[in-house]
Amino acid sequence: MTKQRWRIAATALLGVGLAAVLLSWFVGQAAGRPGNATMRWDIISVNFATGTLSAGGQASALANDNSKITLTGAGTFHSNPGRPQAVGGGGTWTTYAPNGTTVTGSGSYSVSGFVSYTLAPGTPPLPHDTIGNLADNRGGLLIVQVHYSDGSDGTLVVSCHLVGTPDSVFEGVTASKGFVDYWNRVAPVPNVDGNRTTFHILHSSH
Repeated sequence: MTKQRWRIAATALLGVGLAAVLLSWFVGQAAGRPGNATMRWDIISVNFATGTLSAGGQASALANDNSKITLTGAGTFHSNPGRPQAVGGGGTWTTYAPNGTTVTGSGSYSVSGFVSYTLAPGTPPLPHDTIGNLADNRGGLLIVQVHYSDGSDGTLVVSCHLVGTPDSVFEGVTASKGFVDYWNRVAPVPNVDGNRTTFHILHSSH
């Protein structure tokens, strides 16, 4: 191949690659993918009388013997997989014996590392949102590493199911703490506050 033909071929390949990148970006935007946006997660509280979600809720999960962990919390992360993630946040934790009432420990926790986030389809079920813009509300599955105030470590799974999200996606949280896995989320009860989560895309104006 002559030098001139090689340059023409290289230019053509570069053009094709650039077009593919642009096409992928436009498809992602059209599908509502968050790209590398800063995201916020929350364990939320819901006022069903007004249809309003707000920060400051709590959610629980059960271990194999029905011992329980109850968490509050919120935080932020970057949504683009495959790259180093800026991540932060935390909340409070309380653990209970299998009878569900005897407190066995409590304190605070902080998010110490990012594992993954996957966006899920769906639209917000509530008309009012005090955390962010209702249009920026998203479903999905977040997994982060956490450090508890008693020195133990673990993971937190935040899962958000919106209207139209596949039923394979649960609503609520699960967590591990030390060698105990609180794998069985406590499901939300219709029209009762508790055991609900959400995600928001954050914009630079926030």
